[in-house]
Amino acid sequence: MSEKAPVMVFSGTNSRYLAEKICASLDCPLGKMNITHFADGEFAVSYEESIRGAHVFLVQSTFPNSDNLMELLLMIDAAKRASAKSVVAVIPYFGWARQDRKDKPRVSIGAKLVADLLSVAGIDRLITMDLHADQIQGFFNIPVDHLYASAVFLPYIESLKLKDLVIATPDVGGSKRASTFSKYLGVPLVLCNKSREKANEVASMQIIGDVTDKNVVLVDDIVDTAGTITKAANIMLEAGAKSVRAIASHCVMSDPASFRVQESALTEIVFTDSIPYSKKCAKVKQLSIADMFAETIKRVVNNESISSQYII
Repeated sequence: MSEKAPVMVFSGTNSRYLAEKICASLDCPLGKMNITHFADGEFAVSYEESIRGAHVFLVQSTFPNSDNLMELLLMIDAAKRASAKSVVAVIPYFGWARQDRKDKPRVSIGAKLVADLLSVAGIDRLITMDLHADQIQGFFNIPVDHLYASAVFLPYIESLKLKDLVIATPDVGGSKRASTFSKYLGVPLVLCNKSREKANEVASMQIIGDVTDKNVVLVDDIVDTAGTITKAANIMLEAGAKSVRAIASHCVMSDPASFRVQESALTEIVFTDSIPYSKKCAKVKQLSIADMFAETIKRVVNNESISSQYII
């Protein structure tokens, strides 16, 4: 890494667990910063060491609540004002991404608003993973390194050595991602077609494909209330599947998700650690993405190819 411009990694409050792993992989200390909270809920950010002329990487997923996003914006602003050479936002989970277009009149486009906020705050680059919609990259006028959790999921699926494997998606919207997995593994693809009456509530679901006597792996990017993925798992077991597992990039897991997963037909559900998970559910497993992000940070600093580390 360049001696002229040191590399420094800092973390927001709720992503510190991941930043520490990234720093361990990079063999560098986690930067010192202080976040002061006031009685009314407001907070202030300050760096406790000089970052002048440094490449500053700020690790913070913007999952609910909105304090995580606001904390990141203040970290960016403070870094710019402290004369950092460059400021890179490392956002493993890019929140507000489900609002990526106007799907009905008079609605906000939250993903574009967040992109504008980050840009105005002053980031020079964004590193993120498995955006809910790929087109969100186009909301930025700066480089966006879009990583894929397949780098950790595919080796895990292969390690299970499942016979009669089938890759499935709990909704048609995730068919592109699931199709990529099925092609890489050389196994069939099964789709679920769902209809909703309102957000977070599935009205009906049908299976498109054969799951009889198959070991099914459901692929998704986000599990929020787990209504869709558990319903899909239960329907597939009823249709004759031998086992049903699920993998998803981001562990949002809003209540009553943990209860639904525990009571469902799922053998296990595997996430990355892009979001911390502190609730208790024996079926939940998390794989670390720290090494992948550390490698990406190294390549950014050394001006090396990012895409060459992708599996698919």
